[in-house]
Amino acid sequence: MKRNLFLYQLIVVCLFVSVFACSKSVNSINKPPTQNTNHDSTPAVVQHKADSQAVQNVPYPQAPVTGCSYAPDYGDSIIYMQPTNGPDYTVKPVNNPGSGKYFSWPGGMVIDSLSGAINVTKSQTGQRYDIGFVKTGTTDTCLKSLIIAGAAYMDSVYVLANNEKLALPYFNANPYLLSVCTGNGPGCQFASNNAKVIVNPLTGVIDLQQTLDGTGGILNLGGAFGLLPLDGSQATTTIYYRLNDPSNNALQHIDVTFMYYTYKSQIGQGLLTNLLTKLTNVLTGNLISKSGNPRPPVIIITRYN
Repeated sequence: MKRNLFLYQLIVVCLFVSVFACSKSVNSINKPPTQNTNHDSTPAVVQHKADSQAVQNVPYPQAPVTGCSYAPDYGDSIIYMQPTNGPDYTVKPVNNPGSGKYFSWPGGMVIDSLSGAINVTKSQTGQRYDIGFVKTGTTDTCLKSLIIAGAAYMDSVYVLANNEKLALPYFNANPYLLSVCTGNGPGCQFASNNAKVIVNPLTGVIDLQQTLDGTGGILNLGGAFGLLPLDGSQATTTIYYRLNDPSNNALQHIDVTFMYYTYKSQIGQGLLTNLLTKLTNVLTGNLISKSGNPRPPVIIITRYN
């Protein structure tokens, strides 16, 4: 009896230490940066909040126009999050296209519909967007492509029996770029707010085998889906990260949804088609989606085909 009581006490203590350590790890990367930059960090105009929210409900134009002389120009084809001490980091057009309305696709970009100011802090990073501008007095939608830099994970199915055990991040909406987390410099930092989702703290690579089964040991209580995962189980985590790139180690994050099935053949055709479409779009350099918000990415873990 005394031996069992001691074992129970040991389990409670170990669980407490594990939770505390995980919380400390996430908090360390989640600590807001203190440095300022010379980049524009003026808050976005908020008077048109309701109007800006309606932007995401506008259908993608059927006959967009590119190369317009009045297209909004943000200074580059890619913009990076920056650390700030207070207001959200925003980027405004460096030119003056004149009066009109701004729109964006897919969902995930927070843009002021009248000024074109992009709230990068509140937008989904690591994604390619099309920004539409309709000049006052016209009906043409002039498109401008823009990438908000950052890390992302592909919507995909991983079969552990096929040795598909790692989910690698890709960067700046380009899966063919080398990882920014290699080479010289201070390196990158990654941390998950779910201790059961096992993320490499330096590379952001997710260990899917351990995420499903747990990390082992006498106190193994299973992975992200529990000790005995059921088909169709889901788990969502927020992965916080800082990158060794022009974002100057600004704190960023991405939500990721995980799903589990024993067999790949159990996945519904609609879900499978949706994932394949988004994956194909990323690999071909297109928008992940032209409607709705394609985030969070969905990673499906299966044991067998």
